Amino acid sequence: MVGVLNVDKPTGMTSHDVVAAARRALGIRRVGHSGTLDPAATGVLLLCLGPATRLVEYLHALPKTYVAQAMLGIATDTQDVSGQVVAEADASAVTETLVREALGRFQGEIWQTPPMVSALKVGGRRLYERARAGEEVPREPRRVTIHSLSLDRFEPGPRACLWLTVTCSSGTYIRTLVDDLGRALSCGATLVSLRRTAIGQFRVKDAVRLADLGALAASSELAARVVPLAAALAHLSAITLPPAASARVRHGEPIPAPPDCPPGPFRLLDESGDLLAVAEPLRQATRWLLVPRKVFGTAHAAR
Repeated sequence: MVGVLNVDKPTGMTSHDVVAAARRALGIRRVGHSGTLDPAATGVLLLCLGPATRLVEYLHALPKTYVAQAMLGIATDTQDVSGQVVAEADASAVTETLVREALGRFQGEIWQTPPMVSALKVGGRRLYERARAGEEVPREPRRVTIHSLSLDRFEPGPRACLWLTVTCSSGTYIRTLVDDLGRALSCGATLVSLRRTAIGQFRVKDAVRLADLGALAASSELAARVVPLAAALAHLSAITLPPAASARVRHGEPIPAPPDCPPGPFRLLDESGDLLAVAEPLRQATRWLLVPRKVFGTAHAAR
């Protein structure tokens, strides 16, 4: 089984738990995932099956969309409701207009400081491990991109609640976005719930429930839900090659790039539409070449 499976991660499981469950249900060992979700979060988690595990880096770069619920008037050490309260305030004075004005500050490229509960490594250890040990370590702010940010609903009060839809770059922490919004409103805020509704072209409405994987694997339906390699990388430009060039690419050999070749990476497809390789342009002397970075044999390729 080869391709990408869009799974709706349930709450209470780590992304690794989902991978382990998929291995058991599908009876295959080579399963990876793209785009880690916190245990409390739900929604789109992309499982890469078989050779598709080699595509993780290209899927990881896709923009992600979330629906988040936040509570104003409270801040916690984890930036969500699972943490210890570190500050409280009456949010009754916060209006929908004020929230919308504050959200305007978080559009486009912004700086974020990763939370202590993140999986980033500092000094060789993951931040959440150091947080569990009671450590607080300096973290360097990072640039992330908020492509769109909308207020879907607002309920005023001392503990005002709001619902947001966020489309953002990989590496964006929604809990930190909420915490920063609370600071901008001078009342504090914490994340209540988070659901990822899309990664690039993959939508939660098309996702498979994890509980259904076993039954799908026992039927003929699962194959139709697994997205083939070439289609999974639909966000990359494609170049279809004739047989002679296809044979060279299968052996990992570079081929001449087409005229006016834009920046890569590219999908290199054979005449049947199967993925041969992911390649990048490289200038060599007076010409440009397409250099295969990830090569997929015909036995593993899929339309």
